[in-house]
Amino acid sequence: MGQEKRIQSDRQAVIFDTNINHVLVNGAGIALSKLKRAKSFNARLYYYAEIGVYLEVSLSRGAGITDETRDLLSGLHNQATHIHMQQNKNTKLTR
Repeated sequence: MGQEKRIQSDRQAVIFDTNINHVLVNGAGIALSKLKRAKSFNARLYYYAEIGVYLEVSLSRGAGITDETRDLLSGLHNQATHIHMQQNKNTKLTR
């Protein structure tokens, strides 16, 4: 019986504060790299919005998200904004 309880508790995933920070930054980084490769406006808009969601989640207080993570996400969002806007401008110029 005691071993059965231990096995159940071993199966439960535990996310530590540092893990959520890594998940947010890595997720936004992946979305940014996909944004850079996106060929259509809709795809760029999707990845831009995804980065915005990561930034919005980082603003939650009491979730163990560090100020460093918020700063990194803000920087990634700024990069995404410039890339998205520049691509939109380039698309309009080629039409």
